[in-house]
Amino acid sequence: MTRVDFYISKDQTANACQLIAARLTEKAVKQGLKVFIHSASQHEAKTMDDLLWSAKPASFLPHSLADVEANDSVVIGWGQEPVGHDEVLINLTANAPPFFSRFKRVAEVVTQDPVRIDALRSAWRFYKDRGYPLGKYDV
Repeated sequence: MTRVDFYISKDQTANACQLIAARLTEKAVKQGLKVFIHSASQHEAKTMDDLLWSAKPASFLPHSLADVEANDSVVIGWGQEPVGHDEVLINLTANAPPFFSRFKRVAEVVTQDPVRIDALRSAWRFYKDRGYPLGKYDV
């Protein structure tokens, strides 16, 4: 069964979700896991792509956008069905994507933006009501 973890930050900056997602991605890749980052839009996916290129100059995370045919361990999408990825889903949208249950782990990133908090409270209830194991981590 899919495990869902909520990573909660006190940060309110505009790119807080992407920064946390980059850290989670790096950790998962070091463990040999494939990651699919689910963004709300193509623009947000491109922003995440740019961040992964520049986040840590000393390390490199091979990745690609979902509209590019690639077999990277990290793929960033914005609504596409993930191909070849079922280990870690980092969800940067306000709702659980329809394909979340095929993943072993889902990471929901929570910041202090009031709109995002309300949406992720709903997500918590959604997962809990369906019996998914939940975790909560302060980052």
